[in-house]
Amino acid sequence: MNTFKNKWIWITGASSGLGKAMAIALAEEGAHLILSARSEEKLHQVAESCQGSGKKHILPLDLTQSDSFQEKVNKALSYGGYVDIIINNGGISQRALAVETQPSVSRELFEVNFFGTIELTRLLLPSMLERKSGHIVTISSIVGKFGSPKRSSYSASKHALHGYFDSLRFEVEPDGIDVTLLCPGFIQTDISKNALTADGQPQNTMDEKTAQGLTTDQFASRVLKAIRNKKKEANIGKYEIMGVYMKRFLPGLFRKILAKSEVT
Repeated sequence: MNTFKNKWIWITGASSGLGKAMAIALAEEGAHLILSARSEEKLHQVAESCQGSGKKHILPLDLTQSDSFQEKVNKALSYGGYVDIIINNGGISQRALAVETQPSVSRELFEVNFFGTIELTRLLLPSMLERKSGHIVTISSIVGKFGSPKRSSYSASKHALHGYFDSLRFEVEPDGIDVTLLCPGFIQTDISKNALTADGQPQNTMDEKTAQGLTTDQFASRVLKAIRNKKKEANIGKYEIMGVYMKRFLPGLFRKILAKSEVT
């Protein structure tokens, strides 16, 4: 049985990287897609890359503009009458020492990664509760499970997602709604190039570890498996995923290793 065929799936941050890869993979499964990000032009390019029998709708969205969210939710619901799965993928990373990071940068990271994500979810949720059906998928990070140098505010925003969506899961599971948190490690995207530096400017360089990470196709394949199996949480990556388990079971050793590692 095809889990995704004819399902209405809304993806934020769909204009590149992980969002684009997930969109292409879901389109091949016959899903109907609602693609959101800031760049309408890039969204059209992604839609053209998506094969399959499902419909593709472009819905530009800026996660810092919460005043527009209700209108966007109404529009998303108008396409098929409901949204089966929302994939909260929109986000931005950081590469800066905490002492040098300007408050405006930390606020922007939280506005995009946390506040925008939870408000969009909150406004979509009543339609899922009414149907007693739906799946909320949120892309977190392995640094949502532990801290890392030069990612203080980014890591904090991802930790916040875990607290929110773990709590939400208890509230909505009785109504037939699933909540999945996905924690990527290093994936070959432009996330490090777009990461904010201390003054809010993008880093514009690719981290070596990011360049050696999973491909976006590999990531998308594992995401579809996690959603299909209704996983509550899944870590997706290579060796770096071991850090999650070391932090839990060997915290002293983990701190020593991370302290000595070269972080970019």
